[in-house]
Amino acid sequence: MSGLRKAKKYDWKDSNLALFGSDLEKNVKKESAKTEKAWEGAGQEPGLKIWRIVKFKVTDWAKEDYGKFFKGDSYIILNTYKDKESDELLYDVHFFIGSESTQDEYGTAAYKTVELDTFLDDKPIQHREVMDHEGDLFKSYFENITIMAGGAESGFKRVEPTDYKPRLMKFNDMGRNKVKVTEVAYCKESITPDNVYVVDLGLQIYQVNGSQSDKDEKFKAAQYVQQLKVERGGRSKVDVVDGDNWESKVKLPSGDPSVDCEDDEPDDDFKKTIFKLSDESGHLTFTDLGIFSKGVLGSDDVYICDSGKKCVVFVGKKASIDERRKGMEYAHAYLCKTKHPFIPVTVVQEGQRSKEFDNLF
Repeated sequence: MSGLRKAKKYDWKDSNLALFGSDLEKNVKKESAKTEKAWEGAGQEPGLKIWRIVKFKVTDWAKEDYGKFFKGDSYIILNTYKDKESDELLYDVHFFIGSESTQDEYGTAAYKTVELDTFLDDKPIQHREVMDHEGDLFKSYFENITIMAGGAESGFKRVEPTDYKPRLMKFNDMGRNKVKVTEVAYCKESITPDNVYVVDLGLQIYQVNGSQSDKDEKFKAAQYVQQLKVERGGRSKVDVVDGDNWESKVKLPSGDPSVDCEDDEPDDDFKKTIFKLSDESGHLTFTDLGIFSKGVLGSDDVYICDSGKKCVVFVGKKASIDERRKGMEYAHAYLCKTKHPFIPVTVVQEGQRSKEFDNLF
């Protein structure tokens, strides 16, 4: 499968955002109307709005499913809020890439994010988010984040419990009373003592509390289970199993959970760095400045600032059109070659207020 993947877990060989002017851009333009209907009314009042990319098109994501994402899809999230001093509407726009999203899907999400930015007069701060590596701002929008297997092709249909495909959901504490819910491989090897799991069989639901799991995970799992019961008209039976002897009551097949459990490679040797993107010489150059300081950032160029945990693309007020257009692309391509390719990326125009930028240095 092509898409946002690297060696072992993802295949990054053909993954980049150098797609504009390519067949993808032509397909996107061909499928899009002169005026994108999805943007009608966008950013007119404070609140959150989410769209999903389906076959090159921007489609509304149901409000009741905000916080739920498919691994195989890409999304655009717009947060509109008022400036506390001026009462002016301000924006953060994110394109969210599922770990199994195809290159066409996340390329379209990136392209359409730029289009939405233009629609809102270049006021939004742009962000790239990769599943399982979301930034704090993105996570702050949702009480919980739920990641499900599948994608647009599989649909998102409300089904009867008797027809429900067995699922295993993992609850992982993200801190600040937030829990991430991820669908993992349906096998007994996926269950570890340090988390809480929900085995969803439709009419029978088990909550498995690992011996080392914490109270937030248990509480959120209990809420999740109760919501499932409500959605199914109270017909589902729920059993809570504590400790590590769950196998005597909950029967799961054997399998390989390695895809879900694999960790990223450590990047202990990384040193914070800033690259300058400039066409002053007549063609674009990408230069490592060998220093990590706000003082090197100028108004004439674009800079990619990588802390190893976050990446900020700083766009100077006097940067050329080509430099501005290529900032995210160069940041994405550069990160693909590092051991931390999935970290959040934020594009900040000089003069914009951004916690991601302020907290970087």
